[in-house]
Amino acid sequence: MRAEPPVSAHEWLDADAGPVVRPYTLTGGRVRPPVDGFDLLAFVLTTSAAQPAGVPGLQPEHRRLVELARRPTAVADLAADLDLAVGVVRVLLGDLLAHGFVAVHRPPAAAYLPDDNILKAVVNGLRAL
Repeated sequence: MRAEPPVSAHEWLDADAGPVVRPYTLTGGRVRPPVDGFDLLAFVLTTSAAQPAGVPGLQPEHRRLVELARRPTAVADLAADLDLAVGVVRVLLGDLLAHGFVAVHRPPAAAYLPDDNILKAVVNGLRAL
């Protein structure tokens, strides 16, 4: 008779998934950052005052964001590097911004939009190819 493999205490977890932590546990249940303006293309840069190791309430993901932002990095890239949802990264960045550990550099607004006639001419030129 063949023995059945032991049943895991958590059937929803498998070896390939790795540790599973819901995003709201990383943010303490918050869904919005304490400050606005974390555009996906905004660049985040660690400040010289960044010392998150001794600050209570900061998680390993906060410290990882500080390390990743030693060079200017877009918010979208930080989310991809941490394999976290952008909303979660925005909340974590808001915490770091409130502590003065990061600076956010927003992309410049589009000051000049081309005339519709120019766009139509470009489209017509492309169609003619």
